[in-house]
Amino acid sequence: MNGWLLAATVVLGGGVGATLWGVATGPLRRRVVAQNLSTALACPGLLLLGQGYERPSYVDLALVLALLGPVGTLVFARLLADELADDPPRARGLTWAAAGLAASVVLALCVAAGPSRAMVKLLLTGALLIGGNMAASRALSGGFAGVRGG
Repeated sequence: MNGWLLAATVVLGGGVGATLWGVATGPLRRRVVAQNLSTALACPGLLLLGQGYERPSYVDLALVLALLGPVGTLVFARLLADELADDPPRARGLTWAAAGLAASVVLALCVAAGPSRAMVKLLLTGALLIGGNMAASRALSGGFAGVRGG
């Protein structure tokens, strides 16, 4: 077992395990935040696994997850807008922590990959993951100012 696989085990075991517990229990506001956080933690885990096993296809899977995960959260935010309006989720700290984790994982993997096409794919995945989860978290916490119904 190398360091990449150990880091992936910590991220996936601790983070995704906690988010699965959050999705399965508690009030609605905690469940939607945990669903959004699961994407933000599974994607860096896949990136670390791809580096640990030397499988570039895992990076492709992480790229698709970084693109579709926040879209799923936005769908939930739209469908559950009435229920969440009374007691909106607040996850500013978790959102910034997940963004910091994603940025640090992408930065470490970019250093390991060196200048190449793989580095461009990693940077794109990181940008989609961080930007998408920030937008989805903002939509869950009450939406954007000036947007009707969201």
